[in-house]
Amino acid sequence: METRVLTARIPLPLAEKVDDLAERIDRPKAWVVKQALAAWVAQEDERYRLTLEALAEVDQGLFIDHSEVQMWAESLDTETPLPIPHA
Repeated sequence: METRVLTARIPLPLAEKVDDLAERIDRPKAWVVKQALAAWVAQEDERYRLTLEALAEVDQGLFIDHSEVQMWAESLDTETPLPIPHA
């Protein structure tokens, strides 16, 4: 696989944590940074996918109005709670 060098200025406390972690797990610092960056990118990709999915559901009218959820939540402390609202 082709690679490319990226550089970034990071706060000293974070750099020291990377150093400590790399030493603790006996891996090169570059490996730790690569793993962390890959995990963050995957998390952001998933967040973006879920956002697009949610927006599509809103466009289709598949959502529950906030006031319905609020009424349901407030009813949970009563003797006759409302049924869970559904889209």
